[in-house]
Amino acid sequence: MLHNDVYFHNVSELEQLSYLPGLRLQRFPKQVRHSLTEKGRTKAVQSNGCELRFVTEAKYVQVVLASQDTKGKVLVFKGDFLHSSHELEAGVMTTIPLEEPERFAQVIPEKLNNRAFSANVWRIFCERFNAVFYHIDAFGFPVRPPHPQEMPQLTLLAYGSSITQGAGAISHYNGYIQQAARRLEIDALNLGLSGSCFCEEELSDHIAQRNDWDMVYLEIGVNMRAVVPPEEFQRRASYLLDRIIEQHPQKPVFLTYIYPNRATYFTDYSHVYSEAERRYNEILRQYAAAKNHSLLYVLDGNEIMDDFTSLTSDLIHPSDYGHIRMGEKLAGFMLPIVNQLRESHVRDAIISK
Repeated sequence: MLHNDVYFHNVSELEQLSYLPGLRLQRFPKQVRHSLTEKGRTKAVQSNGCELRFVTEAKYVQVVLASQDTKGKVLVFKGDFLHSSHELEAGVMTTIPLEEPERFAQVIPEKLNNRAFSANVWRIFCERFNAVFYHIDAFGFPVRPPHPQEMPQLTLLAYGSSITQGAGAISHYNGYIQQAARRLEIDALNLGLSGSCFCEEELSDHIAQRNDWDMVYLEIGVNMRAVVPPEEFQRRASYLLDRIIEQHPQKPVFLTYIYPNRATYFTDYSHVYSEAERRYNEILRQYAAAKNHSLLYVLDGNEIMDDFTSLTSDLIHPSDYGHIRMGEKLAGFMLPIVNQLRESHVRDAIISK
């Protein structure tokens, strides 16, 4: 999304409230947020994975932000390079000072610009809080959005539970979706919803109707296993997958079984969580077999999260180590498909010339 010469990544809506200043960075449009469960609505307003991106020749820049609801943290990158981190107090407008890294000028440009992002691009990455944007001051120097060639050429949209949202990691930048995208040199649209990934029809329609992604990753089931009967899970999962495949028949769809967790290894094999997890995984397996879609790739969660000790002590969310390891594994599984997409984009670019 573009606004006032700034590119807002992973932002579907810049919400302005009648009696409060600033623009709230929303990952979902209001009508989608309000179609979710009550818990889902509170998680949908979290701006994790949202970024402000801009380019300027100014040596000094000030970015004014706030967190509406809780303490927040932003990470600043210059291209692919971590620049700084900043804490935001709830409800307090905070000015973040940026200064062009002086050492960049001492290094050949090829070493600064050979990965996903151009080193010209300032990136303000939001962790898990409701971010509010106010202003960018470049002291009279022009500010522009990055050119397409200054950012990754491919985008992954990810939808799932708190694990996909990045819970368990000390920094959400270490979430496995972000980590996989970093290794693949692609962009990530993170639509994870902690404790509230319920595959509502409005949300499924929203994902299917979007055209800002090249591939989609779905981690579904773990939030529903205690409250949604298998038959209803089958209906919801099928609707989500059917809609995506119908609207994007030429785009890869990655689907994972539920990641290993405490219920996977309960001493009581017949526990309701354990039984639901097995049935959910079988439903996904049967859907893929019946659909027989050449671009639907079913991944085994046990092969992505293959070290049980990479979980935190709650035995459901990965630690930073777990997320990073999962990101490496997922990137490895996705790499051949990403390379095919990248080659296709190059061919299309040559033909268009």
